Amino acid sequence: MSDPKDLRENLKQKELINNPGGNLRDSLNRGENGTLQDFAGGMSTKNLGIFILILIVAIIVGWLIL
Repeated sequence: MSDPKDLRENLKQKELINNPGGNLRDSLNRGENGTLQDFAGGMSTKNLGIFILILIVAIIVGWLIL
């Protein structure tokens, strides 16, 4: 079974080969902002869970302060 990260990379490469000019704007935007898939794909499940938990706690604390 393929790794999802490898599958995403293969799909990106195929799209680049099929449509090299159309990907220019997307690649510039991705370079500036990054993507959620790249962010989450680089993390382990434990780290991603901790990050989500921190976000939830921050939202609750922010809501209580207001």
